[in-house]
Amino acid sequence: MNLPNFYIDDIIKRALAEDINYIDLATDYLLDDGEISTAKFIAKAEGILCGIDCALRVFTLIDGDVKSEVMIKDGGKVAKGDVIATVTGRTKSILKGERTALNILQHMSGIASETAKYVQCCEGTNCTVTETRKTLPGLRALEKYAVVVGGGKNHRFNLSDGAMLKDNHIDAYGSLTNAVAALRAKVGHMVKIEVEVRGFEELWEALNCKADVIMLDNMTTEQMAECVKIAGGKSVLEASGNITLANAAEVAKTGVDIISVGALTHSAKAFDISLRISK
Repeated sequence: MNLPNFYIDDIIKRALAEDINYIDLATDYLLDDGEISTAKFIAKAEGILCGIDCALRVFTLIDGDVKSEVMIKDGGKVAKGDVIATVTGRTKSILKGERTALNILQHMSGIASETAKYVQCCEGTNCTVTETRKTLPGLRALEKYAVVVGGGKNHRFNLSDGAMLKDNHIDAYGSLTNAVAALRAKVGHMVKIEVEVRGFEELWEALNCKADVIMLDNMTTEQMAECVKIAGGKSVLEASGNITLANAAEVAKTGVDIISVGALTHSAKAFDISLRISK
């Protein structure tokens, strides 16, 4: 999965404009333009690295003369004290990009590291881990990329990727069966339809409608296991709601095909990384 430079550059430029505005008071008034330094990205915890190319792109956009060397690539395991990469160039340029670069790298590595923990919980089963649309505005593609780096797979990127009928859609339309029929009559042949169900009665209805994917919403593991038996492989089953690292393994063992976890993107803790500069 490769993210295009124009997309990454747009995010970085907006972040830099927010952070620097038009002058870095401390850096611009304190340091000479010709001063050169090298800085090291150093891991301060254990986890999965993600976003190093995006982070280094920050310095390139600030100053095309800044050079970098990568020691650990995206997807690599890092331990406390590992040197991830170095940047060499004008001290001013490095200091101006430091915070933006770290923000990106820490956030993406945090998501990748958290995803890897959930993936490990599902080992030995056929269950895959995905995120949801609960992402930070403007950063969705970076966050979904981080999930893939952590070993997970992506759910839909946006509302145009697939048709998901959640409880509010069904309640608003008045009937699960009628909603699926009306939607299928209008969408193209490439569109898959997912239906959220809250119990066995709705599960049977979704199966009779031949929904491509059925989301089991906030069910117990006992209910999930029963849904797997009822479905008999006729539809892809996605478990969602109140899934944590404490119960992910138990959920995966029920036989569901997918676990979707909103916390991967909306609550992942930033991975601790520092940038240490030396002349």
